[in-house]
Amino acid sequence: MSASNKATDASAEPHPTGIYVYGIVPADVATEDGAVGVDDSPVITIRHGDIAALVSDISVDRPLGEPADLQAHARLLDGTARVAPVLPLRFGAVLTDTDAVKDELLTAHADEFAAAMEQLEGKAQFVVKGRYVEQALLWEVIGENEQASALRETIRDQPEAATRDARMALGEIVANAIVAKREDDTRTVVDALDSLADSVKVREPTHEEDAAHVAVLVEVARQDELEHAVGALAEQWDGRVEMRLLGPLAAYDFVMTQPPEG
Repeated sequence: MSASNKATDASAEPHPTGIYVYGIVPADVATEDGAVGVDDSPVITIRHGDIAALVSDISVDRPLGEPADLQAHARLLDGTARVAPVLPLRFGAVLTDTDAVKDELLTAHADEFAAAMEQLEGKAQFVVKGRYVEQALLWEVIGENEQASALRETIRDQPEAATRDARMALGEIVANAIVAKREDDTRTVVDALDSLADSVKVREPTHEEDAAHVAVLVEVARQDELEHAVGALAEQWDGRVEMRLLGPLAAYDFVMTQPPEG
């Protein structure tokens, strides 16, 4: 056999595969035609009793963690959450084969999964984000802090190089003010949403100018009420904080299942 034939035969060998598991759903949930997950692999359900796992084949000799992998994982779960309760598994859950999914995951945790899905029935996660408007925040801090106001006057119309220390000092005051304001504004958001939500979780900020980052578990039927509440906050903070509402999403912040090692 020639060297070129050896190379051809090696490339033709199938890659070892595993079963990527996205989440747990009721057994009567059916995947949409053409539904795909990581690597654009077709997504199917593996059923056991009243529950099922959303899965797809994956090559186990390639690393996971690319942005496209994370996006595919979230896209499938969030799309499912719009129509059925779903227990998301942590990103990167791979088991050896379908028997492992049935025995080590579904059978071993059937009661736990069924109870969790009952609690999630008709509900989904939403995320409320607020981001300070930079200039509005700066003027707010200057108006409230005499030292910041004095530093602003020092800096006004002066070359950047000549006022470097003053600019750094002003930046530190603003950064400290954001921390305090974020705490107060986050509390305002939580209070505004508390009566609508089954559960509320304050998330860590993802940007230095975040005003609030809050996850809520809400009945999907109350989405209009949630949108109205967030809209009222946006109106209250118009020009000061830009508000966003994301969802419905899978309940990542409220239920997250870790499978056994595959």
